[in-house]
Amino acid sequence: MNAIEIRDLSKSFRGMYAVDHLNMTVPVGAIYGFIGENGSGKSTTEKLICGHLVPDGGEIKLFGKDYTDAGVRVRVGALIENAGCFPGSSVWDNLMMQAINLGLENPAEEIDRVLKIVRMEDSARIKFKSCSLGMKQRIGIAMALLGEPALLILDEPINGLDTDGMRIMREILIDITQKYGCTVLISSHILGELEKIATHYGIIRQGRMIQELSAKEMESRARVFTSVKTKHMKSAKIVLEQEFDDVREEDGYLRVYDVEDTEAIVEHLYKNGHVVGEIKKNKIGLEEYYIELMSKKEEEYYANGK
Repeated sequence: MNAIEIRDLSKSFRGMYAVDHLNMTVPVGAIYGFIGENGSGKSTTEKLICGHLVPDGGEIKLFGKDYTDAGVRVRVGALIENAGCFPGSSVWDNLMMQAINLGLENPAEEIDRVLKIVRMEDSARIKFKSCSLGMKQRIGIAMALLGEPALLILDEPINGLDTDGMRIMREILIDITQKYGCTVLISSHILGELEKIATHYGIIRQGRMIQELSAKEMESRARVFTSVKTKHMKSAKIVLEQEFDDVREEDGYLRVYDVEDTEAIVEHLYKNGHVVGEIKKNKIGLEEYYIELMSKKEEEYYANGK
């Protein structure tokens, strides 16, 4: 069973599609990284899943049931845009108001539980307006975790956080899935951070899903490259292009793509008068994979006369 199954989902505003016949599958227990540029339809999709918007057409199933089913709706927690807290009230009081609103039994115990998960058990009496951005994001997640949801939907929860804030958020999200068995759908522009935690990815463009894959699949598809530095980079690039198909100057290095034999690169340069000062082998990461995929889709778009 999947946590989310979406088929042919559409939503338009003023005659323009924000979500355009979208298909999406999120396995149970996944941290699903939802990726796309601004205006691609990520937030609209999340709002449709949460029931904040009504779709024009298509199907949304959560844990095998229609998303409008009352029994499945209570299994969903969400943080869309912001936590919606009262600035002058304490963290505890804001959580208590939400717990009462949800009709939870033993709300004090439940608040203690979620505060521990988000590493804020010592900050319960602080007023919300005095909290840092990172703390506010964690409070929002704590609110979404009230009632022990099986699915957590998060819209850009790590944007604007400092390094330490992002580290804490990573740890929390991993704990939520591994210790508490919750499935997480998370959108983010910070692909380097997303890559550290996501088990699956969905890449959306102009309201359409253009690719879904697991982290393992992305790793297997990611192109290998060898980064080289020499004293004379421009002439070395010309030399490498004579022998290898894809050579680029990026990030201060000459990158030779899709060549496993690093010795062949060094030997070819040496034969042509270039001594290698630095060499390393790597694979492209999520951000580069995404950029390359978007470039291909852009080329296809214009090749089709659009």
